[in-house]
Amino acid sequence: MSDFTAVITGGNKGIGEDLAARMLDKGYRVVSVARHAPAKQHPMLSSVEADLLDPAAVEAAGREIAERYKVTHLIHNAGLIWPNLVEDAKPSDITGLAQLHLGSALTLLQAVLPNMKQRQFGRVLFNASRAALGVPTRTAYSASKAGMIGMARTWALELAPHGITVNVVAPGPILTDNFWGIVPKGSEREEELANRLPVGRLGTVEDVTNAFLFFADEANGFVTGQTLYVCGGASIGTVSI
Repeated sequence: MSDFTAVITGGNKGIGEDLAARMLDKGYRVVSVARHAPAKQHPMLSSVEADLLDPAAVEAAGREIAERYKVTHLIHNAGLIWPNLVEDAKPSDITGLAQLHLGSALTLLQAVLPNMKQRQFGRVLFNASRAALGVPTRTAYSASKAGMIGMARTWALELAPHGITVNVVAPGPILTDNFWGIVPKGSEREEELANRLPVGRLGTVEDVTNAFLFFADEANGFVTGQTLYVCGGASIGTVSI
């Protein structure tokens, strides 16, 4: 058993659920932070229920986590898309997703940072998106996910002297409920998207959690401030003529 404790936001479904299971298999204690407790049970899995869109709820969750656990890994995985064209986008979309994707991460980090600094070890990870490079109908989502990358690079510089690395995983189209909420499951559009990717398929949650596990590993302390696009080549931006 390791003596690592990982906090995973959105650890009760999709990428977060798979990452939690794989970290549990490696001996981590895992704390899921989400609106609902995980359906699965494990002696090393616990949860703190909080709506990450609510700053007060996040602050309370951070206090509870800091009091109960000595956190070594913070993985901010929870996210929402809220798609719409620019004509229909609202400033409240931006402020809402900024709280979810950025503000809640800051609050949780501030809560667990004293233990990481005392230990002189920590891993802070973000689940961003290939959409940070731009995608139609993603005004608020792209803005907040791009913000993750900038914030992570700043934190990486500030926290490196304390043995704390900060890195970003930026998935492309991954087969999750978020994806199927926009693209119907098994539809022609899903097949078309797969065919347009250089690798010829859509991503799986395991593709993404593989990247998280690399950054989370104790042995990978010389990698910080990086963004790894797990997108099947969608971020390359090639144009065939």
